Amino acid sequence: MDAPVHMSRTLARLQAKLRGQVGKAIEDFAMIGPGDRVMVCLSGGKDSYALLDLLLSLKRSAPVEFSLLAVNLDQKQPGFPAHVLPEYLAGLGVPFHIIEQDTYSVVKRVVPEGRTMCGLCSRLRRGALYRFAAEHGITKIALGHHRDDIVETLFLNLFFGGRLKAMAPKLLSEDARQVVIRPLAYVAERDIERYARGRCFPIIPCKLCGSQDNLQRVAIKRMLSEWERAYPGRTESIFSALRNLDPASLADPRHFDFAALEAQRIAPMNAAEELELATVGDLG
Repeated sequence: MDAPVHMSRTLARLQAKLRGQVGKAIEDFAMIGPGDRVMVCLSGGKDSYALLDLLLSLKRSAPVEFSLLAVNLDQKQPGFPAHVLPEYLAGLGVPFHIIEQDTYSVVKRVVPEGRTMCGLCSRLRRGALYRFAAEHGITKIALGHHRDDIVETLFLNLFFGGRLKAMAPKLLSEDARQVVIRPLAYVAERDIERYARGRCFPIIPCKLCGSQDNLQRVAIKRMLSEWERAYPGRTESIFSALRNLDPASLADPRHFDFAALEAQRIAPMNAAEELELATVGDLG
């Protein structure tokens, strides 16, 4: 929904800023086209609430027609307030669907105590959402990952995976059946936090990944936060680097043809040719 009349000027400016960033990402990466049926994956966290809120706002003035469907996966976590999302979405008048699948018990049973649960939880959640999308004519799956998530993933892969890899703002799923988009790709997490507070989203904490304080991602987030405090703008600079690649300066022969450099080399001139060039220069 758009901002109510009583929204503060500060919050209204923030909303305009976020709308602009989301609209720019959608345009830059051709995320949404005419007739698209966009499934917004709603977890109950600040990011997915902000994503839905901004897409609803943009939809009203978008130059193309598209539809939105909010979808939540109820993972049967103990104490999960199952009424919150349906009541919130019904109040907005947004079409929605709740998928019920007990992935919580599977994750708790399979993952040893103290180990990271995110990998398995993410795969199970992704599988359920992708199946639903395939069965209901969804053309785009919208996820709530923001700019900081993308930068954190870059460092996770760099430090722990030995790869220069992040999160693409738009990608094809592994089975090539779904197109996944991340409209918040240009949005900073701190702005989403401010927006979520201002909009009073009914946040639902996660009892799986949200309860683990030993995750590698937490350490990366802490590192980037310290950098940002010491050098404001560093996270934005790192993200900008992801949009300004120079494959020739890296070391991956799969993405740059190092073997072809010899063919591009200009042969050195002999002494006579150098003298002739110098003479022409003097005459000019």
